Amino acid sequence: MAVHYLGHWRGHVLWPRQSGIEHSLLGALLLLHAIVLTLPVFQSGTVSLGLGTALSLLSWMMLLIFWTGSYFSRMEGLQTFLVPVAFVAVLLAEILPLPRNTYAVNDVAFLLHMVVSLLAYSLFAIGALIAILMLMQERALHERKPGRLSGKLPPLMVMENLMFQTLGTGFLLLTASLASGVLFSEEVFGKPAVFSHKTVFAVTSWLVFGALLVGRKYRGWRGRMAIRWTLGGFALLLLAYIGTKAVMQFVLH
Repeated sequence: MAVHYLGHWRGHVLWPRQSGIEHSLLGALLLLHAIVLTLPVFQSGTVSLGLGTALSLLSWMMLLIFWTGSYFSRMEGLQTFLVPVAFVAVLLAEILPLPRNTYAVNDVAFLLHMVVSLLAYSLFAIGALIAILMLMQERALHERKPGRLSGKLPPLMVMENLMFQTLGTGFLLLTASLASGVLFSEEVFGKPAVFSHKTVFAVTSWLVFGALLVGRKYRGWRGRMAIRWTLGGFALLLLAYIGTKAVMQFVLH
C-alpha cells in the first residue's frame, strides 16, 4: 500500500505500460483489507463499530468504489489521497480501543442500516475529495503552473460531472439511512429514536446536499459555488458521524 502511494505521490504510476497490474495490486490490497475487517467478526460473532473500525471500513468502501468506478469513469488522482487514508485507518483500527456496545452478526436490520449509511458517507467523502482536486486544478490553471498531480487529473468538467453523480447517489443513500434510523429505530438500534447532536448535523447535511443538487438542476450551480456547498455539507456529515462517535467513545464513555 505504501509503495503504491509513493508511486503516485512522485507524479507517475507504477508500471506505466501495465496499468492493469497496478489495478490488480489495488484489488489485492482491498482483499487483504477486507480480511482484516472481517476476521474479528468471524471470531466473535459480533460487530463492534468503534471509531477506528468505522474509519477503516469507511476507507475500504471508498477504495472499493474507486476501484470499481475506475472501470467506467476517469478517476485519476483520487488514489493519491485514498490509499494513505486507508493505510492510516487500518492502523487506527488496531490502536484505538473498541467500544462496549456490540451488535450480533444476525442483526439484519442493523447491518443493512450500517452498510447503507457507510456507503452514503463513502460517496460523500469521494465527492469532497473530487471537490478538493477541482480546487487544486483550478489554482494550477489560473497560476499556469501545473503540478505533478494536476497533470494527471481529468478535465474540470469531467471531475465536476463525476462529483455530482457521486453526490446524487450518496444523497439517495443518506435519505434511506436517515429514514431507517428514524422510522425504524427500535428495529435497527433496539430503542426509540432520540433527538441528538448527531441527528441535527446529519439532517442539516442532508438539507445542504439536497439544496446543492436542486441548485445544480434548476440554477446551474457549478464551479466554486458547488465546491463550497460540497465541502460544507461533508463537514457537517463528519461532525454527525465521526465527531459524535469520537465524543461518545472517548469523552462520554
